[in-house]
This record gives sequence, C-alpha cells and structure tokens, in this order.
Amino acid sequence: MSTAIGYFFGHSGSWSLLNALHTLIGTALMASGTAALNQWYEREGDLLMNRTKMRPLPSGRLIAHRAMCFGIALAVAGTLELGFGVNWLTSGLCVATLFMYLFLYTPLKQRTWWSTTIGAFPGAMPPLIGFAGAAGKLTAEAWVLSAILFLWQFPHFYAIAWMYREDYQRAGIKMLPVVEPDGRSTSRQIILYSLALIPISLLPKYMGMVGSIYLVGALALGVWFLYSGVQVSLDRTRAKARRVLLTSVIYLPALYALMVLDPVRL
Repeated sequence: MSTAIGYFFGHSGSWSLLNALHTLIGTALMASGTAALNQWYEREGDLLMNRTKMRPLPSGRLIAHRAMCFGIALAVAGTLELGFGVNWLTSGLCVATLFMYLFLYTPLKQRTWWSTTIGAFPGAMPPLIGFAGAAGKLTAEAWVLSAILFLWQFPHFYAIAWMYREDYQRAGIKMLPVVEPDGRSTSRQIILYSLALIPISLLPKYMGMVGSIYLVGALALGVWFLYSGVQVSLDRTRAKARRVLLTSVIYLPALYALMVLDPVRL
C-alpha cells in the first residue's frame, strides 16, 4: 500500500500497468524475503513469546535452514525483478531496506529501546521505493510521503510494545515499555510523534500534491490519532493501547485514500 502511494505520486504522463506491477511484485518479494529471514533470525526469541510461539519456525512446522534458503530466494528474486523489470535505483532501495532491517534493527532489539527508531528508517522506505519505481528518481514529494510513514510507525509500534511488554521481556527484547515499565515514557513518545505527524501530514497540500479535501481530512485524522495517544497517557492500560493500535491501522489507509481521491493531478 505504501509502495503504491509512492508510485501514484511518482508517475507522470500515461500509466504503465506493467511497470507498476513489476514495482509492486518486486517489493512484495523483497518484503516477504525480509520477513522470512527476520523470523529465521528471531526463531529462538519467538519461542518465548505467546504471540509468536506458534509461528512456523518456533512451533517446529518448518526447518530453520529451509526457511533461511526460502527467505534468501525471495529476496534475490525481488532484487532481480526490480532491477531488470523497473530500475536499479528501486532495486537498490529495497536491498538497503533489507540490510537496515536485518543487520541493524533486528540485532539492536536485544540491546536498546532505540531499535524502534532505527527500525523506523527501513520501515519508511516503501514510498521511496514506489516513487523511484515510477519516476526513476527521488524528489521532495517522495521524502514527504516517507516522513509521514516514518512518524506514523512510532505510535503504532509503541502501542504494540505496551500491549505485549511481558512477552518482549521474556524474550529479552528491550522495547521501551520493558526498560521503563510504568509506561510514562511510552505514552509520552506516542503523543510526541502523533503531534509531529499532524503538520507533516499536511505538507502534501502545500507542496501541490493534493487538494483541500485532503487537507481537512488529514487534519481530522491527525487530531483523532493524537486524541487516542492522549487517552493512553491518562489511562495506561492494555485496552487504551489497543485503541491506539486500532486507530493507527485505520489512519494510514484513510490518509492514503484521501491522497488518491483528491490529487492535484492524475
């Protein structure tokens, strides 16, 4: 979805369905390969957490080395699909995403709660990948889309971290609610990033990407997202954290829908 929105704003002239399909398929292959390799890397920790212990590797339904080979095969296929089917900038961005995720974010989860911040960088790459797939370059518009996704991730993942903090603690993953169990720092981070997201989400209007309908809708969505963060700060419970999570999974596709329905150009 985030790759598609990047492609939507990166294209100019007539649409190339084949190029768009190559971009989305290649990205899906790379994302799937990265996810498979991440589960291979974290299989021992996943066994310790209730929310992940029934995944294919910790439950014993898959053999580890086969899963690793499968993940590598998907990633290589995605790299080649994007390189030959789209362009090598798009392919390179996907490869960079894989390396940042697997070799920076994942190992740091056992060391510091700052891993969430590090992980937000590869997490914000899909709009850049899609934009590069369409335009063959990156412009300010691409970076704004990436910035929106970058900021959105923090309330989303801090809510998950608060909901499953006992699981993360058992697995030795140093998420912020594990390091500071009272939840004050976690709720503060949720509010700060939700607040920062509001002005950044309005930038597409002032950069000539979208119209006034988007502006009003994005502002309303941003205030709603912030309100859910304020609620969890006042009542630091699993139920309130879950509400932030649910708000986040509605917010992002709703924002993208507004972009697609109210573009300045097609």
